Amino acid sequence: MEAEMLLRDPDIFPSEEVLKNALGENVYNVLASFLETTTNEEYALAIEWRFYNDGKAWLGKALYKKKTVLWLSVWERFFKTSFYFTDKHLERIAALDIADTIKDEFAGTKPVGRLLPMIFNVSSQEQVKDLLTVVRFKKSLV
Repeated sequence: MEAEMLLRDPDIFPSEEVLKNALGENVYNVLASFLETTTNEEYALAIEWRFYNDGKAWLGKALYKKKTVLWLSVWERFFKTSFYFTDKHLERIAALDIADTIKDEFAGTKPVGRLLPMIFNVSSQEQVKDLLTVVRFKKSLV
């Protein structure tokens, strides 16, 4: 069964309480920890939540110096982060210290226009290490 994307009401901002209700305590704690880490001094990302009419859902855009590092969406039982890269980054991504399954999935991904998406469906704290490695890499490209 395909998971359902949440946060579909344009009138309900994704506050801490709304996110906790949508994700449940455990996954919300992973998200809160990830957001706390990425918005700290080391990463210095700013998260902007906005309702997008084309997808009819709230998305979080993580920015570093006005450049988008990743997109964040909320689903049943997990949150999704999406990064977009170009062909010229393939070798450096292959050299990253992340799980081979992520690299293999990314190698087989279909381009969106000229961009290659790398998507993480995050539901546990164990996944955050690889996610933060990709955040650091993407941020280094800015």
